[in-house]
Amino acid sequence: MSKQHTRTNRVPFVWPSPPLKIVLVEPEIPGNTGSIARLCAATGTELHLVGPLGFRLTDKKLRRAGLDYWDAVPLARHTSIEACFHDAPPQRVHLFSTGAERSYLEAHYEPGDALVFGNETRGLPDALLREQPDSVLGIPLQPEHVRSLNLANAAAIVLYEALRQNLRSE
Repeated sequence: MSKQHTRTNRVPFVWPSPPLKIVLVEPEIPGNTGSIARLCAATGTELHLVGPLGFRLTDKKLRRAGLDYWDAVPLARHTSIEACFHDAPPQRVHLFSTGAERSYLEAHYEPGDALVFGNETRGLPDALLREQPDSVLGIPLQPEHVRSLNLANAAAIVLYEALRQNLRSE
């Protein structure tokens, strides 16, 4: 007889209210977006998809990466970044770029903030980065080895730092 495993997570945590938002601008790889959707389901984080996607929301790879958690993902679609910020105004905006000069660890995150990531090949539009230069952040890495991190990994790293900063005792 196999031993039955419990799926109850006992790690105490008070989730931020309003929830944080992950904004993906024109994501291209369904597996990355699916993994980020699962991350959002696990943390109560809103997922906002902006502009044309490089895949369909019915894509098998997208669904497989998100497993059966899609019903738990607070998901919204927007035609543009302006429409996203109008429809779901964030407290503050944090833009993530491989060309940033400030680390994501230097930022202060608050409930309701938007964590904005560009697509896998082009990143965020230069115009957006120029509009809000004080909001541009990056994740330290050794560029002689890699150009960037996987989008899903980057989103997870930043989201959990934002959650850590907002940790409250019950």
